[in-house]
Amino acid sequence: MEKFIQLTDTAIPLPTENIDTDQIIPARFLKATDKKGFGDNVFRDWRYLKNGSVNTNFVLNNTEFKGSILVAGNNFGCGSSREHAAWALVGYGFKVIISSFFADIFKGNALNNGLLPLQVSSEFLKKLLQEIQENPSTKIIVDLEKQSLKTSVGNVTFDIDTYKKVCMTNGYDDIDFLISKKEKIAAFEAAL
Repeated sequence: MEKFIQLTDTAIPLPTENIDTDQIIPARFLKATDKKGFGDNVFRDWRYLKNGSVNTNFVLNNTEFKGSILVAGNNFGCGSSREHAAWALVGYGFKVIISSFFADIFKGNALNNGLLPLQVSSEFLKKLLQEIQENPSTKIIVDLEKQSLKTSVGNVTFDIDTYKKVCMTNGYDDIDFLISKKEKIAAFEAAL
């Protein structure tokens, strides 16, 4: 995983509520066990029409909006526990998802794959979505070390599990974290 300390970028607004993992990555694309290529099919059924042509009304196909931050409606990542949803979002290029609520399993999968699910109040989310929709060049600053989010509509702090914060700021997955403790583990075993 990449280290995540601070990110300054524009965002893509997706105000839809209750976005489930099947909307993020439809089940028909879950045959692979490798993370590669999932980003090509993120929000597939929204990005493309049934005839395969691009849905120009969907925000990811609107060149006015770009960035590695997705600002989504309430209850993001609900539904099944598929880790592929996090793979697809990361594969597309997202580094942060901002919402007022995340499904617990999705939140864990996101953090395990270097994707920061950043939870804010419903009121703040509404203001931020409106600001981005009206001004696509709005910059957002996410500082993981300080656990702060700075925007033109205000600044907030956010919570994150301490262990996951250590992993993300160092670019560790769970195995990398254990390997980083190799010397301490060896010293402990030698002391026995």
